[in-house]
Amino acid sequence: MNYNLKHYAYIGDCVWELFIRELVIKKTQKQDVMHKLSTKYVCASFQADILNLILEKLNDDELEIQKRGRNLKITINKRNNPQIHALATSFEVLIGYLYLNNKQRLNEVLDLIKIHLVELL
Repeated sequence: MNYNLKHYAYIGDCVWELFIRELVIKKTQKQDVMHKLSTKYVCASFQADILNLILEKLNDDELEIQKRGRNLKITINKRNNPQIHALATSFEVLIGYLYLNNKQRLNEVLDLIKIHLVELL
């Protein structure tokens, strides 16, 4: 099946949130703390920051899908920074693309991200 960039972003958002939630439940059992930690790491600004940390580790195909995702036209709230939101969307597109096409590589990328998250969580 062929997927478009919006499909990748939609799935990537879900995969990222589940990834974060799995890490968060290892840290605490308190519902309010789980929620605070999860929302801290499942937001556009954090996703943009993470993308910038892993860009140099991506291969040419991954960079290409990420760039295409960055240019995806989406509706955002006027309060949000369009540049940050574009980077976050491109991150979600990348994660969704890897989830649907190459789970082994997805796990490698998520392992790279875990290295940075261990310091934060």
